[in-house]
Formats: sequence, C-alpha cells, structure tokens
Amino acid sequence: MAKVLHCNDLVPGCRFEARGICEEEVIAEFANHLAEAHKLFEISDQVLAMISKAIHEEVRVRSRGARA
Repeated sequence: MAKVLHCNDLVPGCRFEARGICEEEVIAEFANHLAEAHKLFEISDQVLAMISKAIHEEVRVRSRGARA
C-alpha cells in the first residue's frame, strides 16, 4: 500500500503531499519540497523523526456508482 505525507501536518497552510511506495521515497520527495518551497536545506534528526511520524498509509475511497 502507498504511503503519503501531508505537508500541512508539519507546515500549517501548505497543501503539498508527498507519496511513495515506501517511507524512504516519501522522505526523499518531501526533502526536495522542503528545500524548494520552504528553504529548509538541512533536516535535523528531530525534524526527521517528526516527518516519519507524519507518514501514513494512503487510504483510497471508492465511490459507489449508480446502479441501473
């Protein structure tokens, strides 16, 4: 199952979402976002721990189609 991290969980007001197959992919994508959007170029161990806690399994909602 895919993993997701909502930047808003760590940086209020930011709508970016990082996704990946594993936690490492999500962290890599999120690190790029932090550097580009938030000018945070170095991630401390404390921030990395916060990032790891914020990663969740992505839940996909199936919508019910109209039945004929």
